[in-house]
Amino acid sequence: MSPSRAAQDLLREVWGYDSFRGRQADIVAHVAAGGDALVLMPTGGGKSLCYQLPALLRQGTAIVVSPLIALMQDQVDALKQLGVAAEFLNSSLDADTARAVLRKLYNGELDLLYVAPERLLLDGFLGSLDEVQARHGIALFAIDEAHCVSQWGHDFRPEYIQLSVLHERFPNVPRIALTATADAVTRDEIVNRLGLGEARIFVSSFDRPNIRYRVVEKDQPRQQLLRFLKDHPGEAGIVYCVSRKKVEETADWLREEGIEAIAYHAGMDVDTRREHQRRFIREDGIVVVATIAFGMGIDKPDVRFVAHLDLPKSLEGYYQETGRAGRDGEPAEAWMAYGLADVVLQRQWIDQSEAPEAQKRVESIKLDAMLGYCEASGCRRVVLLNYFGEESGPCGNCDLCLDPPETWDATEAARKLFSACLRTGQRFGAQHLIDVLRGKSTDKVQNFGHDRLPTFGVGADIDDNTWRSVIRQLVAQGLMAVDSSRYGALGLTDAARPVLKGEQSLSLRRVAPKTKTKKDRARKPGGAAAQLDARAGNLFDALRVWRKGVADTQNVPAYVILHDATLREIATARPTTLGELGGISGIGATKLQRFGADLLDVVATHAQ
Repeated sequence: MSPSRAAQDLLREVWGYDSFRGRQADIVAHVAAGGDALVLMPTGGGKSLCYQLPALLRQGTAIVVSPLIALMQDQVDALKQLGVAAEFLNSSLDADTARAVLRKLYNGELDLLYVAPERLLLDGFLGSLDEVQARHGIALFAIDEAHCVSQWGHDFRPEYIQLSVLHERFPNVPRIALTATADAVTRDEIVNRLGLGEARIFVSSFDRPNIRYRVVEKDQPRQQLLRFLKDHPGEAGIVYCVSRKKVEETADWLREEGIEAIAYHAGMDVDTRREHQRRFIREDGIVVVATIAFGMGIDKPDVRFVAHLDLPKSLEGYYQETGRAGRDGEPAEAWMAYGLADVVLQRQWIDQSEAPEAQKRVESIKLDAMLGYCEASGCRRVVLLNYFGEESGPCGNCDLCLDPPETWDATEAARKLFSACLRTGQRFGAQHLIDVLRGKSTDKVQNFGHDRLPTFGVGADIDDNTWRSVIRQLVAQGLMAVDSSRYGALGLTDAARPVLKGEQSLSLRRVAPKTKTKKDRARKPGGAAAQLDARAGNLFDALRVWRKGVADTQNVPAYVILHDATLREIATARPTTLGELGGISGIGATKLQRFGADLLDVVATHAQ
């Protein structure tokens, strides 16, 4: 049997899928043949299959390096449901259980072993792998979440830098490094630090067409968040905040407002974090309010939204965080509230950090790209994908495509702002400049004598909100800069001179209150049940109740049993025989044997 045919047969028999997605077939064939690979594929794109399937095709045990305990547990639970011999080794196991796993490894009883990088790098464990290689063989090394190797990334794990030892110690064992997000800088760092110079690089499209991107100007952000959450009743989602204190306060407030919200951040005790993560993964409709400490490796497919109450540090981080929504391919939403104060705070963190100057420059460039995304006047998806080197056209599924903003000639407004900034010594923040331009004689304006400047009141015809929008857009375009050492003072850059001198015109996006358009309302994201008629929807609900019972009995997340997409297909097709059920996507041989009769009973019960 040809290798490609063997892979196709395993895909159908074990996973229950008739065809590969995207680059999966090429990646599986390359790694199964012994080649090294770097795989860049969006969350929900099927990265895990790219090493799990070659692990079954090759002789020996595959060693998977994974950074988070929760991810290992989920992956192993899911593989066991498929009938694959998989285990994990990490600090959550007691000594007896860990020894039992090692015995299985030595005896050649495992197809895959997930291990934390800290455990892998111990001399004793590397010595054990020498013995495993001699006795049974190591099928491959998979390095998941490979962007953790980047010292300038937000998920840096120092142990990842040492993983180059795998190639040095086991030169004939293929390696596959995988990540859902990596800009050009991070990609090069992965290749160099892991010694993957000879690896074949597979780059899939970074587009997540099922996610709708939306950015709003901060104006009573809590109330804005609440209105957004009320568009997603009973749905699971993540709300990201910049600080631990804000996480706690936001979660408490949401609970007071009737939202089932829990907090998660690195300052909480281990048991509480673990319990909150368990609830989010295994219960329906939980909203977790978290810092970026939460999320990497969370394999929950039915997260319907990700909201940001604060500006992320980079588009790379934003992409990864929003990518935790809609892993099942169903409609999902990425929402963010953003204001100029976010920019000031991020600049302060960069400037006041003890990082090397080279790292500060990289972080500043990444922040500038983030601002450009927030202040875009065209399709947000075009901006986002362009950051990862991918060209695209307008998506029709972001706020700016669904409700295109107006633009206006802001040349004179910008010149007035620049003049006020210069005449006040480039030492004041946005609100003070707006007060001067609007002719507001505040105590501060009077104390500095700025009510006697020629620019006092010259911008009275423009309201505060529009001036704030102008300032944000000028900062995003690099015509003005924030001086964090002066508490957010604004100053001009060299790029502003042509506009100030009247040599260059300037068009900006007009920010105005908008109501939802008919088109927007018609395309509101919705879950799996929203796509079914009443009869199929009732069966879908019944199947979810059955799935939850099975999951609770086995103490695993519900999606490990069957994904919503599979349940929806069953609800639509209403199979009456095991043969028909076996043709449903996501039902492999093991799941058909375990659950087939029960699933048919549920369908038959709701036949009327």
